[in-house]
Order: sequence, then C-alpha cells, then structure tokens
Amino acid sequence: MSDLDYIKTTIELARDNVARGGQPFGALLVRDGVVLAEGVNESYIDHDATAHAEIQAIRNAGKQHKATSFSGATMYASGKPCAMCLAAMIQVGVAKLVYCADDDVGEGYGWSTEYLYDRMQSGFGHQGIATTYLPLDEKTHVFELYKEKHGNGSNEQMKG
Repeated sequence: MSDLDYIKTTIELARDNVARGGQPFGALLVRDGVVLAEGVNESYIDHDATAHAEIQAIRNAGKQHKATSFSGATMYASGKPCAMCLAAMIQVGVAKLVYCADDDVGEGYGWSTEYLYDRMQSGFGHQGIATTYLPLDEKTHVFELYKEKHGNGSNEQMKG
C-alpha cells in the first residue's frame, strides 16, 4: 500500500468514529508494510483527554505486539498530531509521520494544534504550568531497585 492508501484508511477510521459519536480522527501505525495497529480518538468514551487517535494506535500496538518500541514505524494520521501525540511518537521510535488535515483545516473546527506547539517551544518548566523540583534521596533507591531487578538499558528500550 502507498502513503495515499494508508491516509485514506485513516479518513475512513475517522468517518466511522464520527458515526459512533466520536471525533474526526483516525491513525495507523505501520512498519515494513504491516499495519501494527489502528486507533481513533476515543476521548469521548472514558473522558480520557489523552485518548487521541495516534496514542490509541500506539497503545493498541503495544498490547497486540507486547512491545513499547516501534522503531522505524510510520504513523499515518488523518489530522496534524498535537504535541502530546508527537512526543509519544518520538518516545516509541516512530521514524516517519504522514498526515492529512493541517491546522488550516482543523482550526476552522476548533482543532488547531498550534497553541500546544507554541507552549512547548519554551524550556521545561516554562509552559505555563507551575513546576516545582523537589529532589529526594529516596527516589534514587527506587532506581537502584529497578537496576537490581532489570539491569541497565531500560532507558534505551524506552527510546526505541
């Protein structure tokens, strides 16, 4: 399948989601020509503001493939992913993003992503959320317990 075919599939997913009462977003996570998982915006189901289509595709892929890394995968999204979804893609190793509706389309319907990207341009702790750093020695102990149980490399696994 081509990028166009996958994007058309995300639009079909979005259309079906709207018919079920959901928002107009669909996504596919694909690697080496294999659809790993699909997702639609399900924020309306459990009132979960993080249940965007791209994140749902990542969650579904994780459950189906028992993995947390999808290095080299492509995310196909019917709309421009928000900063949260882009960060999730980076976290799991997505290598390519193909999307359809940009902010020029989404903004007219109340779904512009620009305000999130603008806020994320600032360094950590300067996005408009009061942030307090409270270091405790006890936290290091938790990392040591994890290291004893699992060894090193967990961060590399998370990075993909």
